[in-house]
Parts: sequence; C-alpha cells; structure tokens
Amino acid sequence: MKQLLLVRHAKSSWDNPMLKDFDRPLNDRGHADAPYMAKKLKDKKIAIDAFISSPAKRAITTATYFAEAYGIKKDDIIEYKQLFNADEEAFLEVIAGTDDKFNCIAVFSHNPGISEFATELTTTAIDDMPTCSVFAVKVKAKSWKEFAGAPKEFWFFDYPKKTA
Repeated sequence: MKQLLLVRHAKSSWDNPMLKDFDRPLNDRGHADAPYMAKKLKDKKIAIDAFISSPAKRAITTATYFAEAYGIKKDDIIEYKQLFNADEEAFLEVIAGTDDKFNCIAVFSHNPGISEFATELTTTAIDDMPTCSVFAVKVKAKSWKEFAGAPKEFWFFDYPKKTA
C-alpha cells in the first residue's frame, strides 16, 4: 500500500507585478498556513517519506515548511520542473518515477492541474483545491510504477480554513 498526498502551494503574493509567475513568493497568509498544515499532518501521525515539488518559489517554499516540520532538510526535497503548470500526464510521470523505498509521498504543485488531477484519482470529486490544501489517497500498489492503473481510495481532504 502506497500513500499520496497532493499539496497545493500556500497563498502567494501578487505584490510585485513585474515578477515572473515562477518567481512569486508566498504572502503573509501563505507563510502562516504552510507550517500550520504541516503540523496538522504531523499531528495525524502521517509519516511522509519523500517531499516532491515544483521548483517554483511558492511551491518549493511550501514544501520546505512541510519538510522542516518533519525534520527534513530543504536539500532533500526532490524537484521536478514538470510539476510547474503540470497536467495529468506530468503528475503520472513524476509519481511513476518515484523510488519504491518511499511509501508515503507529498507532491507540491499548482492549480489548475493539481485540482484536476486530484478529482481524477477517486470518486471523491473536488471543485478546487484551496491554497495549502492536502488531498490524500491510499494506493493499492507495491510500486509507484503501478500507480496509474492501481486502485485508489480517498483518504482525506484538508485545508487551512477547514473547521471540522
């Protein structure tokens, strides 16, 4: 059994319109939400083995907050360029290429692709993943290479403003 956590990056800043989309940082809310959500996962005793992220500033910063909560160094976050503006094929390629020694992975990316991909995984459909939300599935597979065709079961969906 494998576990996949899809994490949309935390809230980003639009303060500098001259910045390229790739270089936009987190805003104050993003800097608060990312450690908050990381702590929520850690408090649920979810053992994340690998942190995989888009290299865009807002995604890698979000992933860094999560990794730090788990005692993982920023240098150990695995970055894939194709997770920036990713479509379903890019997500499947990254996941299939993950080392099987990792049983629970967190993949940090962007909308609209991450919401669209999450909706395709199970019968639990979501309209939109809010910033810093986590959509989790359990995968009946021994290898990440089997991910695309493996049965998947909705595990949970959480986000910073969720009250229950």
